[in-house]
Amino acid sequence: MMNKDYVLLSNEGKWGDQGDGTYVNPVLPGDYCDPDVISVGEDYYAISSTLHCSPGMAVLHSKDLVNWNVISHVVEDLTVIGPEYRHDRMNRYARGVWAGAIRYHDHQFWVYFFTPDEGLFVSTATDPAGPWEPLYHSWEIAGWDDCCPFWDDDGQGYLVATYFADNYNIYLFKLSDDGKQILHDSGVVIHQYKGSEASKLYKINGLYYIFHSEVRPRNGEEARVVMMLRSEHLYGPYEEKELIHTHGVEVDREPNQGGLVQTASGEWYFISHQGAGGYFEGRTLHLLPVTWVDGWPIIGEDTDGDGVGEMVWGGKKPIHGYPKTILTVNDEFNSPVLQSQWGWNHQPKVDTWSLTERPGYLRLHACVPSEKNDFFKISNILSQRAYRVPHNVVTAKYDLSGMVDDQEAGLCHFGQTYCTIGIHQREGARVLKFNHSDTIEWGPSVDTTDLWLRSTWNLHGENRYEYSLDGENFISFGEVYPLVWGPYRGDRVGVYNQNHEREQGYVDVEYFNYESGDKPA
Repeated sequence: MMNKDYVLLSNEGKWGDQGDGTYVNPVLPGDYCDPDVISVGEDYYAISSTLHCSPGMAVLHSKDLVNWNVISHVVEDLTVIGPEYRHDRMNRYARGVWAGAIRYHDHQFWVYFFTPDEGLFVSTATDPAGPWEPLYHSWEIAGWDDCCPFWDDDGQGYLVATYFADNYNIYLFKLSDDGKQILHDSGVVIHQYKGSEASKLYKINGLYYIFHSEVRPRNGEEARVVMMLRSEHLYGPYEEKELIHTHGVEVDREPNQGGLVQTASGEWYFISHQGAGGYFEGRTLHLLPVTWVDGWPIIGEDTDGDGVGEMVWGGKKPIHGYPKTILTVNDEFNSPVLQSQWGWNHQPKVDTWSLTERPGYLRLHACVPSEKNDFFKISNILSQRAYRVPHNVVTAKYDLSGMVDDQEAGLCHFGQTYCTIGIHQREGARVLKFNHSDTIEWGPSVDTTDLWLRSTWNLHGENRYEYSLDGENFISFGEVYPLVWGPYRGDRVGVYNQNHEREQGYVDVEYFNYESGDKPA
């Protein structure tokens, strides 16, 4: 493994398949957090949590563990989880669909996950590309997370999960025969340590393994450390071992949440996110090799022979013969179905958006935010992940002919803070508006009905907005905005529409063109 060289490449914004039989971490340079992974034949499937974004729980597919595409979502409507996801409440920032697990059992795919407030949910599908069965609310309870199902050789199902509200106790439960119910009287505490969560349960070569991460002191500070429990018996006693050294946020960014997977040729890998957060792109997806020594997995590379791995930043692709996949980000809105890269901020109001009212356009009807002058309470915000590569340009074309007074629409970035460039119509006049977390700069009047808005950011997350009245000549407007992450999500870039006073007006988006690559910004 070419550790140091790949660190340099990663810092330069390289990612994924390099086209020469090697790959560089991250394999996906955006927020694909809380992953789990399985293999079914020669196909690999992963899930990624989506928190307060709808649709919920992304499902990804790969043929080589390096090139991934989102193929579906498990939860089409977040309001089936609870009313706080509704457009008129939007009270689940940093909550919602947390880490889960995907498994293939009894000829179907299973996804289990907790929300921290509403409890345990289960869905199944015969095809991971969907449709997924309507969510089954298995357990209405708060304070639990990071669950994983497991079916033993005798067919008995189990679930491991963390009760984080009670000192991070990891419990093991039996499942009902249909896999949808927890047998509550069967619950036992299988492990406990500070912050212990991210559990996955495996049986490998006759031994039971419980993967998890926990918070331990490292280099004078606390960090998440990947651990494994091992036993000959499901209920223990268990031995414990560290799987990969954590050196700190600036060195390895704490790989933790993830899952083990074996290829058809027998090699093992670990799919993980970098869990420290704090970077504008969020928690990115990484692929690490796994070797087995004395019945224990070593994640990464054991460079000093102590039996614990170190972070690696790339190497040879696990499986050859498949080309580099370019992430789908552009949209000309020619499909009647919203493409998989998009996510709404909470659940949008029914019948306030359409891909069919005007074919070839996304029509966003203006809604009044549930709290006036609060960007984070605008129901019609449609966005996707912002990637961390050297060259990022988003250009969206708007038709403003359906706008009315007090309506505002445009392009946005948001994480812990937000920044928009848009058109605000007041007393029949449309005026350009830049808004950085309530610090507003007004621009010139816009007399045309066609408007192009552009966002450009670099590897460091320095974003600038531009506008154009003809689609060719772009004019910079507003100050530099530093992209940020939060709440527990990487920066999102997208389109928005609101009316500050009444439920009137609409805007049509003709296309959303997203260039992302290695060219300097």
